[in-house]
Amino acid sequence: MKAEDYDFLKALVETPSPSGFEQPAQRVLAAYLQDTATEIRSDVMGNLVAHLQGNGGPRVMLAGHCDEIGFMVQYVDDSGYLYFGAIGGVDPHLSPGQRIQIHTATGALFGVIGKKAIHLIEPKDRDTVIKLKDQFIDIGCSSRAEAEALVAIGDPVTFAVGMERLQGDRATSRAFDDKMGAFIVARTLKKVQSLGPVAAELFAVSTVQEEVGLRGAATSTYGVRPDVGIVVEVTHATDTPDVEEKGIGRVEVGLGPVIARGANINPVLFELIIQTAAEEHIPVQVIGVPRATGTDANVMQLSRSGVATALIGIPLRYMHTPVEVLSLTDLENSIKLLSAVVRKIDSAQSFIPI
Repeated sequence: MKAEDYDFLKALVETPSPSGFEQPAQRVLAAYLQDTATEIRSDVMGNLVAHLQGNGGPRVMLAGHCDEIGFMVQYVDDSGYLYFGAIGGVDPHLSPGQRIQIHTATGALFGVIGKKAIHLIEPKDRDTVIKLKDQFIDIGCSSRAEAEALVAIGDPVTFAVGMERLQGDRATSRAFDDKMGAFIVARTLKKVQSLGPVAAELFAVSTVQEEVGLRGAATSTYGVRPDVGIVVEVTHATDTPDVEEKGIGRVEVGLGPVIARGANINPVLFELIIQTAAEEHIPVQVIGVPRATGTDANVMQLSRSGVATALIGIPLRYMHTPVEVLSLTDLENSIKLLSAVVRKIDSAQSFIPI
């Protein structure tokens, strides 16, 4: 990955964007695409839609959601401690003892999620998970009035960690799920534009509120009216010691993007992606998903009278933790694959499977 692309990815994943508060990340994406897209617009939900004009071909929508999991301040007690709820699927095992940032009207405020010292916990309680409603944030205040002068009810909270390189092409960060998908979609639009005119009307969409119910994808798909839609998401890597392969399939970090196959996926589009990967010598992995995928592809497929939909996943370790791990090469291969697929789609292509 080129240095400038790495810097863009780092800036995007480190910009806070819990579900419902995605505007900072959307501004990063809009600035990146402003000199490439024919048109950039947003909608009342906060989705970002970048359009690259084609030559009258099918309307193709690429989507990655830019929202991340997090917390929200809900209560301040008399001693100045903050109590919070989860935004999206937060594991209560993980949050105690973590450093966090509260994103207030005046900027980011550091705090910690308190954790009783092990010396003070009864042995019988040491394996008990502390319920999220009983966890609290300490920002160093001594009274409710002092805390409320700094923090408002409803302020979003994220883990205070950023992106770091590991060995080889591996990187770790919070919020790869799924700002990495928005990154791929944006980079793909740039790559398609750089290679010259295409038939397809291309829409690169950074959707919102996926973590709380696929909400932005539902409205943006309805608005874009695509004929073809490809969602870029993370998928569970099964190459760590604690993950069972049989229920998911064999998915390994660094062995290429993962192409989903099943009822949520248009079979003609699936075959086009697999064929293109072979022609372009791009490594891919395949998983079987016998039901709805639980991603933006689910609502995309069902929009209006139906959309020919596919799902490309990036193998991710430790999903929904502050230490998600992926391969940067998998991202690059996804961009190459998507760009090649988009360039193949024209008005002669039918996605009706019978």
